[in-house]
Amino acid sequence: MKPSDFNTYKTRYRTAIRNVLAEVEKGRLDEAAFPAYSHPNPLINWLFWQRLRKVMDYIQRPTPYEKILDFGCGSGVMLPYLASLSSHVTAMDLDLLPLQLVQKKIPLAANIEVVDASQTQVKALPQNTYDLIIALDVLEHVHDLPGTLTDLLALLKPEGQLIVSVPTENILYQIGRKLAGSEYSGAYHERGASEIKKEVQKIATIHPIATLYRPLALFEIFSIKK
Repeated sequence: MKPSDFNTYKTRYRTAIRNVLAEVEKGRLDEAAFPAYSHPNPLINWLFWQRLRKVMDYIQRPTPYEKILDFGCGSGVMLPYLASLSSHVTAMDLDLLPLQLVQKKIPLAANIEVVDASQTQVKALPQNTYDLIIALDVLEHVHDLPGTLTDLLALLKPEGQLIVSVPTENILYQIGRKLAGSEYSGAYHERGASEIKKEVQKIATIHPIATLYRPLALFEIFSIKK
């Protein structure tokens, strides 16, 4: 994606999120990262959006994917881009309110299917089907990480991959969270990057994509293959 295209994409989504935040109860959408994607501080806002830019650049390819799963889609911030890359996109989350609110501002593309994870388990989705699964800033939230990883990997085609972005939870990250504001308590995080990577390495191979930002990283992005 060209820088100008990314900035247009970012501006459109950031405006929608800000409008939604102005209409709902304070704190209701914190876990879906609404405050982060719309933060008024340019540096903090850039840090969060840069994660998405790295993933977008990594998954972009000239031929379309057949099926993509956005696991823990949250506000749906990646969905317009994923819909442009794939014939079919599945958006899945336990709490669909954030997506539903943003959808009123930015309607979903016709090739996006929404699945309520509170009603349908990951293992109920068709196995060996997805070319790509993205789980951006979601694995730190799940209670049963080993089970979730096993179920997600079972959904991938043999050549498919799972793209993960996770916070490091190191001291710099914790300081930055406090500076960013009260919305960033992190109380809903079960674990950080190191714990997630240790669990992944028991069953699959990790391929680094980016570390943001050295020397004291705030986020790690990597792919997982069977």
